[in-house]
Amino acid sequence: MAPVMVLLAFGMAITSLAGPLALGLMEYRTSPTTLNQLLGSDAATLFVIAPLALVTALLARRGHAAAPLLASGIGAFAVYTYAQLVIGQEYLRIAGNVERFFPLLLVVFVLAEAAFVLGWRSTSVLPPVSRRVERAAAYTLLALAVFLVFGQHMMPIVTAWTDPSALTEYASSPTPFWLVKLMDLGIVVPVAVVTGLGLLRGRPWARRAAVIVLTAYSCLAVSVTSMALVMLANSDPDASAPLALGFAGFALLFLGLTVALYRPLFQLSAVEAGTVGSR
Repeated sequence: MAPVMVLLAFGMAITSLAGPLALGLMEYRTSPTTLNQLLGSDAATLFVIAPLALVTALLARRGHAAAPLLASGIGAFAVYTYAQLVIGQEYLRIAGNVERFFPLLLVVFVLAEAAFVLGWRSTSVLPPVSRRVERAAAYTLLALAVFLVFGQHMMPIVTAWTDPSALTEYASSPTPFWLVKLMDLGIVVPVAVVTGLGLLRGRPWARRAAVIVLTAYSCLAVSVTSMALVMLANSDPDASAPLALGFAGFALLFLGLTVALYRPLFQLSAVEAGTVGSR
C-alpha cells in the first residue's frame, strides 16, 4: 500500500503541475467555465490531496490502522476526479492537447483503483465510536444527498431541458455537465443515502463504509470548494457565492466528522505504541 500511495501522490501532483495551474503543458479541451473548475480541482489536489496521500503512505509504512481507510477514501476521490478529467473533455470541438497525456492520466486512474482495493481489503475491525458521532455522520450524509439533488443539480437540469442557452456552463461544455450530473446523482447521492441509513440502523458494515465515504467526500468537498472559489475570483458567469459557502460548510463538517471517526484509530495506535515501548 505504501508504494502505491507514494506513486499516486506524485502522479496527482505531476498531473496538476502539467496543466494550466502551473506549467501549461497539458491544455484542457473545455470551456472557460469548466476550465475554472479544473483549475480549482488541480489546486486542491496539489496542495491538499497529494500531501494527504503521502501522509497515508507513511502511515501504511508504519502499519497504522488508519492507513487502509485513508487509502480507500483517497482512491475513491481520485477515481471520481480522473474519470471526469478524461471523459469530460470536448474532444475535436475545443482546442487543446489533453489526449496526449492520456497515459499519465491512465496510470493515475489505475493507481487510484489499486489504492481503493488495497485499502478496503486491509481494513481491520474498527474500534467503536460514540452513537452520537455515528448519527451525526448519518444525518450529514443524508443532508448532502438532499443538497446535491435539490440545491446543486435539479435547477440546472431543468434549465438544460427548457432553456439550455441560458446556462453558460451547459451551452459551452455539455459533456462535463452531464457527466458530473450522472456521477453525482448516480454514485455520490446513492452511496451517501445507503451509508447514512446503514449508520442510523446500526449496521456493522456501515461504520467502515462511513469512514471511507467521508474521507472521499471530504476530499471532494475541498476540491469543489476550491472550484467555486476560483470561479468567483475569475468572475465566472456561473459562479455562485451561496453554493461556494454551502460547499465550504460541507467541507468543514465532513472534515470534523472524519476526524471524529478516525480518532479512535489513532488513540488505539498510541496505546499499542506505548505498550510496545514498555516492553
